[in-house]
Amino acid sequence: MTSLTSPNHKYHIEEGRYSIQHMKRKGITAMPRPHSHDLTELYYLIQGERVYFVDDRVITVHKGELILISSRELHSTASSEVAEFERILINYDPALLPPSLQNEAIWFQDRGYRLFKLNLREQDEAESLMNRILEECRLQRSYYETSIITLFTELMILLQRSENISQAGGTKHPLHHLVTDVATYIREHYREALTLEETASNFYISPSYLSRVFHRLTGFHFREYIVHIRVREAERLLAGSTGKIQEIASAVGFEHLSHFNKTFKKSTGLTPLQYRKEARSHPSRKVKTDFHHP
Repeated sequence: MTSLTSPNHKYHIEEGRYSIQHMKRKGITAMPRPHSHDLTELYYLIQGERVYFVDDRVITVHKGELILISSRELHSTASSEVAEFERILINYDPALLPPSLQNEAIWFQDRGYRLFKLNLREQDEAESLMNRILEECRLQRSYYETSIITLFTELMILLQRSENISQAGGTKHPLHHLVTDVATYIREHYREALTLEETASNFYISPSYLSRVFHRLTGFHFREYIVHIRVREAERLLAGSTGKIQEIASAVGFEHLSHFNKTFKKSTGLTPLQYRKEARSHPSRKVKTDFHHP
């Protein structure tokens, strides 16, 4: 494989619409909070394993695999049993790519992510392209930004031509399956008065164990994830329906309008009424939450 440059510095070009960082870490690491970006995320794992929680699923990303995360898709990463890892992280505005590569439908197919399992030849080519991008960032010679976007376009064409694509992100770890199943259960029952104890009982495990592993793999506390799902559904209803706010609050599982208003504003920074006005004025608008990424 192509040797890669020294890690950790994060480079930005095109007024922040494109960034790239190479990082190598030892020991157990995880993001402090689940987060999202206004830009699309590309995460390529050179060595080790990482556990992603995205689109309500736990996904194990292995060496030589690349995951794309749709813009504004909430996600988190954490260590697997393989604590040491090395990765390249790119965040980009799809509008920087040629028109034929901009459409999210060709990348995500109505999901929030896409996992690419690259073969050895594709890994070598992808690493070579990313290493050249990092070199252009370091040297900043004439036309380096144009060169970076050209190399990045080659990388995205390589992904589109790749035949080894796994949408699900398979894992043999039973704990990952458990947390995915619990997240699915919450997503299907969020309108109900869910409790940690009742949910744990449904999966024949103790509440303390469920609380611990759910937080470790998703970044959410159990109750916090329920609130996230409820607020996410409320956003959809506020933007796409004419229902009264009190009706929407009840539909997503809040008994009291005041609690809904307080929770929604704490989560999004806007009241439900403000969010509805913003969503109708700017249909693509989402609240920005962007943090450091392991």
